Amino acid sequence: MNEIIALTEVDFISVFLSVLMILTGIKAIVSLSEWGIDKLGLETKWARQKRMEHELLISTSKSLAVLQEKHAADMKKSDAYDAEMKQDIRKLTDMFIDKQINDYRWEIINLADKISGGKTVSRECLRHAISAYEKYERIIAEHDLVNGEVEISIKVITDCYQQCLKRSF
Repeated sequence: MNEIIALTEVDFISVFLSVLMILTGIKAIVSLSEWGIDKLGLETKWARQKRMEHELLISTSKSLAVLQEKHAADMKKSDAYDAEMKQDIRKLTDMFIDKQINDYRWEIINLADKISGGKTVSRECLRHAISAYEKYERIIAEHDLVNGEVEISIKVITDCYQQCLKRSF
């Protein structure tokens, strides 16, 4: 019980100040020894580790900067490649549309030439030509193009088709 009473009589402010002074003294001694070691040119394990961490941080930062520059350059190349691909796809689409138009046009004009030349043509062939003309017109309308070459030919084909229908009735 005497120990407990003695413990209550301890001046905690003095103890706190004493601990604080001891820690400050240790810090001063460590700082003084670091200064002395630094002046002598010696390197402690702690200082070496700190220096190596600093060098690693700097090299990582430089590598990151290089990677960012490479990424930016790659993105520019990618954007240019995407634009080129888009342009090539547009060209291919235009070529395909032109080929479709020319194929339908040729099919219609060729059949009209056969009919004008007096050759007999089946009803199925005439229906197919009329269907091709409808597709041709749809493509022309979708792409805002002008139809001027097959109107006379389709007139010949529809007249022939109507005559075939009249004969069958």
